[in-house]
Amino acid sequence: MTDGSQQFLHELAKEIGEHPEKEMILQEYEVHIMDLMVEEEIPSDQLYTEIINRLGSPEELATVWKQETSITPKKTQWLFVFLNVALFIGGGLLTFGYNYFEWKWMDILWQGLTNISLVIICIYILFWGLLGYEIGKEFGYGGRKLLIKTFLISVLPNLVLMYLIVFKQIPREWFGPLLNAPFIVTCIILTAVLYPVSWLGYRWGRKRSI
Repeated sequence: MTDGSQQFLHELAKEIGEHPEKEMILQEYEVHIMDLMVEEEIPSDQLYTEIINRLGSPEELATVWKQETSITPKKTQWLFVFLNVALFIGGGLLTFGYNYFEWKWMDILWQGLTNISLVIICIYILFWGLLGYEIGKEFGYGGRKLLIKTFLISVLPNLVLMYLIVFKQIPREWFGPLLNAPFIVTCIILTAVLYPVSWLGYRWGRKRSI
């Protein structure tokens, strides 16, 4: 590391103070600075100024990190787990209501949703991309383990539902026009790509965190 980069990290460490993730933050910015030095040949006497232009001043960065202290990995993890479970509960209630109650508005809603099943799938994939993006944006390089753990917990309802349907633990007629071979194969494939989508979102969010 050059004098300019060391000066920047020293000032950032001083401004951050007793932040609980101080070491992780400094390591993250050290990586960003090294990437910057590899990508461009910057004269040593201009490096400090260029780092501030690209990343922001130590004071500005410290202010941002101090504001985000309240955002903990546990809160982020359980927020997405709750949202995914809520989606499944909502879908389960809708399915139950459609099959057990003769409500006209429920029938209209069900038919409308089954007609745009591919749109719903696309929106759901975006949800998983958002999961990765938010973790990458909030926790940077330190969020990789959190992403994996959150994904594994969040995907459990998907796997359980797939198991129940495939092994006929849930009446197949409940899902009517959805349970055709192409749709089932599509769901299996898309379940397999949920983690890559989350990973891409994480990489994007990590870049946005600087």
